[in-house]
Amino acid sequence: MTTRRSMLALAGAVPFVACSASPAQHGRIPDDLKPGGALDRFIAERAAADAFSGTVLLTHRGRPVLHRWHGMANKQLSIPNGPDTIFALASVTKLFTSVAIAQLAQRRRLSFQDKVGAHLPSFPAETADRVTIHHLLTHSSGLGDHHQSPGFWEQAATWTTVEQVMSGITGIIREMRPAFVPGSASQYSNSGFHLLGEIVAAASGQSYYDYVRDNIFRPAGMASTGFYTRPQRRDDPRIARPYAKQPSGDRVDIVDRGLFIGTPAGDALSTCADMQRFAAALLGERLLDRSHTRIMLAPKFPLPASFTAFQAYGPIAAFPGGQLTLGHGGGSPGASTTLDTFPDSEWNVVMLSNYEMGTVQPPAAMARRLITSPTKA
Repeated sequence: MTTRRSMLALAGAVPFVACSASPAQHGRIPDDLKPGGALDRFIAERAAADAFSGTVLLTHRGRPVLHRWHGMANKQLSIPNGPDTIFALASVTKLFTSVAIAQLAQRRRLSFQDKVGAHLPSFPAETADRVTIHHLLTHSSGLGDHHQSPGFWEQAATWTTVEQVMSGITGIIREMRPAFVPGSASQYSNSGFHLLGEIVAAASGQSYYDYVRDNIFRPAGMASTGFYTRPQRRDDPRIARPYAKQPSGDRVDIVDRGLFIGTPAGDALSTCADMQRFAAALLGERLLDRSHTRIMLAPKFPLPASFTAFQAYGPIAAFPGGQLTLGHGGGSPGASTTLDTFPDSEWNVVMLSNYEMGTVQPPAAMARRLITSPTKA
């Protein structure tokens, strides 16, 4: 059983795999990726039809090729989206959690084969003794999604501190049982990534939030990125309000709904420029050594119902246009995000939106085609 939602359409490249070269890989930038090109026009058309609100950044060899922003960050206050607008990342946040785990493995504070019970006490045997960190990273634990637990959102509405969010979710997951034998199937698991965040805290001696800030955001130069609380998201004019589409077609600001703070499974907040810095730091081996960068990014197993997509530790590896790529995306009411990175051709694509899930997927797919098969897009 597989639920991919925000992940299956994403791609980026593993740096140690040889691939056939396209014109884009030889260094020529296709006209359709430049300002005024097909991608730029397509995004503008979608924005004019109120089908896109957000910021887009394409870079090649570290230099901006296309940087565009459309729509409103705050409609009530008439604040437009801009190059430095901060957006909720949804499940792209899982990449930070994956890097944190790999860093702690590099520092010998944990092993990918450690079982949950080695780091988190008081879990039932079905989880503590059978689910490994490897299973959590590859969505093969069987733990599913705590968001779907009966009464979750009603309970979550009462949490008003960081500690309540983390302990509250962990308590819910502690009562869950794997839906299948760990490692025998694939099911997208927000619960699994939440537990990875708890393991980061247990193995490092810091809170998950402090660890990621000190060991990922700061070293990568991500000055605007963080886990902003609900009051901060409401009051900071730099942060885009999440607009959820209603059955009527209207979009409603839902900043006062949802969790008090994001979790290891989703909703750190960032800018396109900061996410470009993250990709550069990861692939430049400034967050992990070479071996652990490769361990994190290497495909682990093929995804069901696909001949060209593979699960890595966090990201999905795929073969658009014959070029192995690696990336991650996310989506929720009022958030749609993607990060695609192509180290063989030195492209990075970041698209962040404050509209509904799936908003960035059409332009992201177009960018992917133009980068990997520029003569066919």
